[in-house]
Amino acid sequence: MQLLDGKKLSETIRQELAEEVIRFKSSTGITPCLAAVLVGENPASQIYVSNKEKACRKIGIESQLFRLPVTTTTEELLGLVEKLNKDSGVHGILVQLPLPQGCDELRVLDAIDTKKDVDAFHPENVGLISQGRPRYLPCTPYGIQQMLVRYGIETSGKHAVIVGRSDIVGKPMALMLIQKQLPKQSGADATVTIVHSRTKNLSEITRQADLLIVAIGRSRFLTAEMVKPGAVVIDVGINRLSDGTICGDVDFDNVKDIAGAVSPVPGGVGPLTISMLLLNTLRAAKLSIQPIE
Repeated sequence: MQLLDGKKLSETIRQELAEEVIRFKSSTGITPCLAAVLVGENPASQIYVSNKEKACRKIGIESQLFRLPVTTTTEELLGLVEKLNKDSGVHGILVQLPLPQGCDELRVLDAIDTKKDVDAFHPENVGLISQGRPRYLPCTPYGIQQMLVRYGIETSGKHAVIVGRSDIVGKPMALMLIQKQLPKQSGADATVTIVHSRTKNLSEITRQADLLIVAIGRSRFLTAEMVKPGAVVIDVGINRLSDGTICGDVDFDNVKDIAGAVSPVPGGVGPLTISMLLLNTLRAAKLSIQPIE
């Protein structure tokens, strides 16, 4: 069984990005800047935003954090987004989800300038992904794709089964894997099936997969009996158990004995998600001065 170490891979990617940021700053005099908006006191969101700030600093990207009270209205949040849209010194805008009850997430995400939408949640950017000409790729699926490519895992002609249909992971992951594999792009050309909570005979389908990507939000949901021997298993879940420990959506201890490769939790997809956010922010800075092919 091959362990797909996302933490180690993330360190390599961030070193590459740090060097690229230095070259970009030197040639343009511009420092890429990511503005993060955090509404309320959600502990998990605070940790995520803090980790993103630290990652930005380490590779030379400026980060701005806007902390807003839980009582913030949709209109107030839209006002801040508009201000950031107009700020030429801000290249990427991240509104940390979930927003508190009462805030209209769709209105807020739709209001972000598409060229600053480094999470790739805006309908325009989602549409570009579906057509195979993305401006940005969403951070978690992009991290998974990088994991597959850099570990030399072939996707062309393989059957990928995605467990979960969220707008953040499941749907965009499917769009990315079914694209034609172009000369500058790999991690594509797969045959993709999406399964979810309403799928009948779900285990029969997962056992057909060469590649399983599990993002359903249920601790240790995917068991060894649901995996074809030798399959590649990517665990996207992060679940906190009653004893305070963290586990994924995959029953790692049992699945590792049957899978050909598997990503752990923690230390798998999570670090790569932040790395791809950094990459998208650098891309946004480049896009602010010239179109990117």
